[in-house]
Amino acid sequence: MPMSVGELFILGFYGTAIPPWLKEFAARFGLGGVILFDYSCQTRQYDNNIASPDQVQSLCAEIAALPSGPMVFIDQEGGLVRRLKDGLGFAPLPSAKDFKLLATAEKQEILAASYGELRRLGIRYNFAPVIDVDYNADNPNIGRIKRSYSADIGEVEANARLVDAAARQAGVGLCLKHFPGIGGANVDSHLEFMDISDALRPEQEELFYTLAPQTFGDAVLVSHAIVRPWDERKPMTLSSAGIGRLRARLPETLLISDDMQMQGLQKALGTHTASLQAIGAGMDVVCIGNNLFDQEREMAAIAEAIAARIAGGALDQAAVRQSIERVRRRKALLA
Repeated sequence: MPMSVGELFILGFYGTAIPPWLKEFAARFGLGGVILFDYSCQTRQYDNNIASPDQVQSLCAEIAALPSGPMVFIDQEGGLVRRLKDGLGFAPLPSAKDFKLLATAEKQEILAASYGELRRLGIRYNFAPVIDVDYNADNPNIGRIKRSYSADIGEVEANARLVDAAARQAGVGLCLKHFPGIGGANVDSHLEFMDISDALRPEQEELFYTLAPQTFGDAVLVSHAIVRPWDERKPMTLSSAGIGRLRARLPETLLISDDMQMQGLQKALGTHTASLQAIGAGMDVVCIGNNLFDQEREMAAIAEAIAARIAGGALDQAAVRQSIERVRRRKALLA
């Protein structure tokens, strides 16, 4: 078991080459995945993992060749949230809000080019589509920056299904976000915990349950949102009640945390403690971008702590094994 706890992690790193610490981590623990960024929050420049299509392709091949064959993940939603930009020679991809306005044939053409490119580059999972309904056009993290397709849930679903068709054709996994639906929020989850108790609608939550099993890759990104009727204090990523509710409806879906370095969690707990709590609460995979903070050296200690908790009985060994198995099934599907 200690050899494979790394399957529970998606890790980021700085630069265009795999650093020694990440190679050591994969060799020692295995590794579920790696997330790529173009912008570095540390240097405040576009000098991170992405320089050109050829460079990304060779980096992805090197990542896939690491022990346990980690999958490469990226946020390529379109518009402001796209790590592969056309200025560097990548396929163009408009924001969800602009995409919605196009004719169906044009949408399909854009998606085929984008997802075909992801597959050729060696990227196995896209953190997309965003299925948050645009309930609050002034939401700083969704509505205001055009990340939602529409305020009409039917349009959100129809566009998500178009994305799925293109991703399935290309062989790229999708991860629906951000459970349970943060379109109605009025704070940015990068900065604070969002309490969406009054903004969440039942049909938004249901959309995740409907779409996830029918989406290629069958994965859901869980947000750091608080829903008081489900859990008074804890955000969804750390809530056994919230994750249990999700798991009851989606028994085999891969559940991935939003970035564990976001400010709300940092203020409350820090990355190490939050990551242990997330796995303990039933999350399959924790995503630690190492972009908002450089905590690369601390990753091994988190994996060691998880292994120790499994050995000591504080973590349910059977549940962790199931999480690792879910990750490995996706690796086989997308190989």
